[in-house]
Amino acid sequence: MARKVAVAESCTGGMVCAALTDIAGSSDVFSAGFITYSGAAKQAQLDVSSEILETFGEVSLATAWAMVAGALANSDADVAVAITGIAGPGGGSEKKPVGMVVFARGLRGQDPDEYFTQRVQFEGGDRAGIRHAATLFALDLLQPDKDALRPSEDIALPAA
Repeated sequence: MARKVAVAESCTGGMVCAALTDIAGSSDVFSAGFITYSGAAKQAQLDVSSEILETFGEVSLATAWAMVAGALANSDADVAVAITGIAGPGGGSEKKPVGMVVFARGLRGQDPDEYFTQRVQFEGGDRAGIRHAATLFALDLLQPDKDALRPSEDIALPAA
């Protein structure tokens, strides 16, 4: 039986869901997609607490972690990925520059402390390039060979 997947997206605005559903037969594996662009949507659809949002902000490891936990809790998926970030061209800051995207990945039944989380700084790209690079990164995280991933160090990747 195929594994079911769920996606919780913010800065990619549904691009991961669209990429998955572009494939014929995706209904066999695609369970749910949550496009939660605002903090209020993250709270309502994914049960992300206001405390997490207020303390860490929408673009944070804690928020991505809570988003993936919410995607698993609110679907029948076996594996879920979450994406939140700053695609630009505005909205960045010194601590959270344009191109900063945070990912989380969790498996049903996995200890939530073991969920994979990672900050990626996508460099050298415009808004479209950052969103495209983040979509590809998220799709790769859904692969079964990524099941052993654990929280990781920050990395930088090209966005173009």
